[in-house]
Amino acid sequence: MPLNTLFQSEIAQLLSQIYQPEPPGLVEKIEKLIKQYSFSNGQSKQKKRALYSHKDVFLITYGDSIRNEIDPPLSVLERFMDDYLQDMINSLHILPFFPYSSDDGFSVIDYKVVHEKLGDWHHIESLASKYKLMGDLVINHISSQSEWFSDFMNNRLPGMNYFHSMNPDSNLRNVTRPRSSPLLTPVLTKSGVQHVWTTFSPDQVDVNFSNPAVLLEYIDILLFYLSKGIKVIRLDAVAYLWKKQGTTCIHLNETHLVVKLLRLISEYVEPESILITETNVPHKENISYFGDGDEAHMVYNFSLPPLLLHAILTGNASYLSKWSKSLTPPPPGCTYFNFTASHDGIGVRPLEGLVPKNQFDLVVKSVTDRGGMVSYKRNSDGTESPYELNITYFDAFAEPIGNTRDEQIKRFMCSQALMLSFRGVPAIYIHSLTGTFNYHKGVRDTGMKRTINRMKWDENYLKTLLDDPHSVSAKVLNTWRKLLSVRRAEPAFDPQGGKKVLTSPPELFAMWRSSSDEMHQIVIVGNVSRRSVSWQIPIRWKCAKDLISGQEIDNNEQITLDPWQVMWLKYEKI
Repeated sequence: MPLNTLFQSEIAQLLSQIYQPEPPGLVEKIEKLIKQYSFSNGQSKQKKRALYSHKDVFLITYGDSIRNEIDPPLSVLERFMDDYLQDMINSLHILPFFPYSSDDGFSVIDYKVVHEKLGDWHHIESLASKYKLMGDLVINHISSQSEWFSDFMNNRLPGMNYFHSMNPDSNLRNVTRPRSSPLLTPVLTKSGVQHVWTTFSPDQVDVNFSNPAVLLEYIDILLFYLSKGIKVIRLDAVAYLWKKQGTTCIHLNETHLVVKLLRLISEYVEPESILITETNVPHKENISYFGDGDEAHMVYNFSLPPLLLHAILTGNASYLSKWSKSLTPPPPGCTYFNFTASHDGIGVRPLEGLVPKNQFDLVVKSVTDRGGMVSYKRNSDGTESPYELNITYFDAFAEPIGNTRDEQIKRFMCSQALMLSFRGVPAIYIHSLTGTFNYHKGVRDTGMKRTINRMKWDENYLKTLLDDPHSVSAKVLNTWRKLLSVRRAEPAFDPQGGKKVLTSPPELFAMWRSSSDEMHQIVIVGNVSRRSVSWQIPIRWKCAKDLISGQEIDNNEQITLDPWQVMWLKYEKI
């Protein structure tokens, strides 16, 4: 069956903008790729519901974050989800589960193979049948041990033309760098020494999208993932995708056009698919990937983690409130992906322009004071500046002196309750779910700072902790269970609903939220300080109830919040 004529026309138009002009026969090649996969309804399938709702919550995890000595880790993950999280979490992001050579999965050797140490495609499909599954399309680079790069090294098709071979004397001084390693890596090929583009590391070789054959490869991979039930596609490091000498090589127009093309194709074959872009950059640049509602369905809310951390460490929510007030509503059909922690550290580039330098430096120092580390990026003038803070988000709220675990849990869960309150879809990293401490042994073993937040749980040991009500992990998980039970039952947390930040004392963060039709409304108030704070909320109601504590409040009486307490106030308007 031929492609829809309108769809063909839209594809052709985007391709002509990307390649100027459209390469002959490229639309037909895309059509051939689509036909190779058996999508049940394709373009005739109608959207039966919104792409996301207040009931959606993601868990972010590696395929082997929990393991034992017998079972494939993916089956262990499925058992853990079913036993502990089924009533809390309905969506799952499994970080790259393919064969890889470095960067804990993000240097992919083969995009279409499940790493044998994790399981196989049957395990992935089983998880996809129970949970909305997100998978990574690592689109900017591939492993130096991949077959494509072997082709390049041996001057054979197809991979011989898949990479950037650059003159080392090229003018690349304007290129934006997320790392301090060299941009070009010399490799000995059959044709002699060539210098290849390596944005992230010598083992992660950037592919050349100016070659249409590379685009076709990634369209094929996208379709393959969708055919396996992976409904949410995460475009990793996509901001760096297109290279053009004399530019910054980040956020180029061609990159945005490629994202539009992938969105168009994915929605055509699977209308309930979701595209999310991973662009750890300042906020204005980050939200550019919404496009006009025709690029990413979701973007990571990268400024949220460091701003929440700053607010609670300083007891001052002013910067968090100011930033939140400035957030423009996403385009229709789009929303934010809200999180505080991930497999990476806490990015601090998204803090740029949001807090003064002395406050920025305070956050960086606070992390080193709590046993964390700092990763740096190289600037165009040769200097280095902080790029990422490496620490578990739980231990980021420890006190260097006189820390009590119960107070640490309160500070940490204050940050998580506030994260859950923002407009968008929330995501919880597995080590935030279990209140994991800094994994210093892992850093010593791997030499990688990011390993501090990538500990592997032994399944039986984790179960022992979670079944012990006095353990930190059980206390944290049980608090999550209560918060998520309330949130998933409350339509005012609609990812595309209303939002207004309220003017409040600096110790408080206050926000009004509503469902899209405003039939359901709540007020969120969080005390980020270590002292009790009283406040008269500037909204009039007949009565209100804190959904978290169950406390009832009559006739707009003044509320008092304990240190690090968050209230979700459901109210009836006068």
